[in-house]
Amino acid sequence: MDNSEYVEVSRRLRATLTPADLDRTLANITAAAVEALPDVEYASITIKHADDRLETVAPTDDLICELDAAQYEFHEGPCYEAATKTVHVSSPDLVVESRWPRYAPVAVNAGIAAQAALRLFDAADSSGALNLYSKRPGAFEDLNGLDELFTDHAATAIEYAREISQLKQAVETRTVIGRAVGIIMHKYGLDDARAFAFLARMSSTSNTKLRQVADEVIRDVVKDETG
Repeated sequence: MDNSEYVEVSRRLRATLTPADLDRTLANITAAAVEALPDVEYASITIKHADDRLETVAPTDDLICELDAAQYEFHEGPCYEAATKTVHVSSPDLVVESRWPRYAPVAVNAGIAAQAALRLFDAADSSGALNLYSKRPGAFEDLNGLDELFTDHAATAIEYAREISQLKQAVETRTVIGRAVGIIMHKYGLDDARAFAFLARMSSTSNTKLRQVADEVIRDVVKDETG
């Protein structure tokens, strides 16, 4: 890939990976991989959760869910390794691949000739890897810097998405707590400061998060109103 093509891929990625909520961002990433990266025909993302559970999100085709699941089951293959061990891993020819004796034949039988996987992010409670699939033997022999380019763009988009998600959750939490404080004010004839203090004591006494206590207060009111 020459410099002009590299620049064009970078431009397309910037245009595609715009900030959105997290689910939409992950879907944008896999769609952009298929659209912008050479030889990529299918893509998905593997999320490794804090309890070591592996989950496929944003697949561009149902076939990929089956192949990802096989890698999780066998504990081998590019997407398993990129999510759990290695930052980047590739196999240009799965027919002769010896690293994954159980998984490689499954992929070949499904029509996949080459695979690559790129670590996208590492967070306190999870990590994620982008899985790339190609029907062309010899694909991914040399990503020529595109792996770093793509993961940089994707990491930025994911960080924006996390911030958006956290902000949305904060706003929703504040709204719920405010509604619960209003209910307590009305029920017990308290001002807002004392009503909030009452809610905080309930949270402390029950060792429950304030948002959860507020949810329970609201649910109790709804239950009383609906009989």
